[in-house]
Amino acid sequence: MMVWPIEAALASGCFDAVVVSTDDEDIAGVAREAGALVPFLRPESLSGDFVATNAVVVHAAREWSDANGMVSTVACIYATAPFLTPEIIRCGMAAALTPNADFSAAVTRYPFPIQRALMLGDDQFLAAREPDRILARSQDLEEFYHDAGQLYCGAPASFGRYGSVFQGRVVPVPLPRNRVQDIDTPEDWQAAEAMFRVIQEFPHD
Repeated sequence: MMVWPIEAALASGCFDAVVVSTDDEDIAGVAREAGALVPFLRPESLSGDFVATNAVVVHAAREWSDANGMVSTVACIYATAPFLTPEIIRCGMAAALTPNADFSAAVTRYPFPIQRALMLGDDQFLAAREPDRILARSQDLEEFYHDAGQLYCGAPASFGRYGSVFQGRVVPVPLPRNRVQDIDTPEDWQAAEAMFRVIQEFPHD
């Protein structure tokens, strides 16, 4: 899966270098075969399940800058982003240059109005999260976005200033929902494979 976003980054023409940050030699080998650079291994202190993404980006930018000179803009691309394309990356990098912006980030719309969200109450019965809006028509409700989990662009200093990209001033890079699939479970993987087959068969849809 990691090869697809590496190839998209290389094809985008946006970068002087495509660098993979990892603490695993096997992953490093796959990254190098795909054309990425792995000039350092990530330290153990930045390799746990609860390490913030921004801290990893800051470390990678610092390591690269120490050896090759100052980095002006970076794009953090997740390895689990097989639907990322060169064009999305180009849009993200351009959006990151918006005046007064800290970052750009790939996002997509929620497929269902979040104002109609339901909760399981203490009595184990469902309850409306916003009871006064449960009867509203979908077309009358404001649309909301969520993180696509693919791409975040900005200056290294911005990544260092905030614990999360979304604490800063973020320019959205909206993606269609058929280009977004979070992969955390076997069901997510199956959904991603099905979406991927459709995209490969109908690449312009």
